[in-house]
Amino acid sequence: MVNIFRGGTNLELVKNKNTTPHIAVFLPPSFVSFLCGLSFQVFPRPSLLKKQPTLLVVCGCEQNGAIGLVCARHLRVFEYEPTIFYPKRSSNPLYRDFTTQCEKMDIPFLSYLPTEVQLISDAYNLVVDAILGVEASLGELLEPYCTILATLKQIQVPLISLDVPSGWDAETGSSDGISPDVLVSLAAPKQCATRFMGKHHLVAGRFLPYDIQKKFELNMPEYPGTECVISL
Repeated sequence: MVNIFRGGTNLELVKNKNTTPHIAVFLPPSFVSFLCGLSFQVFPRPSLLKKQPTLLVVCGCEQNGAIGLVCARHLRVFEYEPTIFYPKRSSNPLYRDFTTQCEKMDIPFLSYLPTEVQLISDAYNLVVDAILGVEASLGELLEPYCTILATLKQIQVPLISLDVPSGWDAETGSSDGISPDVLVSLAAPKQCATRFMGKHHLVAGRFLPYDIQKKFELNMPEYPGTECVISL
């Protein structure tokens, strides 16, 4: 049983910890990317004032990066000002479509990520880590991701990680990865979430079909009203 401790509570969400990283395999990629991106953009909005609307979404080339692109698009709809850093663009047609949608919404793309962290702090009020996900191998990180993670470890503005903080193993976590202020777990928390020590841990899993919940023995929380995410 995976127990997610947050704020003195013991919320049992998943009975079989070894299956949670693979839930998305049973859902269409477009479905997962769209609904996760829609759910993920909900959290920053209450905490990011419209008078401080700038944020940076750092995207990898796999599914987490695609979800980051969808998240940026939804944030733009809500009149925030996302900028995307997407250093290694995927050849996946679906991900190319997400990129085109962002470009057509006039969301700017950075050509490089400043290594001077003060430049990032001056330009953005929030950074979204959508780089590496559960599918990432934790062998020796290749560039540009090694340099990107080294920079994100030093930033002074709040950092939100999508599903699994980049540089973490989905099961064991990491003692040398980034340390996000907020973790938004997708579908259900992964085992590594027990090692998360940031300020807020949320789960976005309301979109999961009931047969998937049953298959993976998920004990999902009750989402109030029309909320897409819930705090643990």
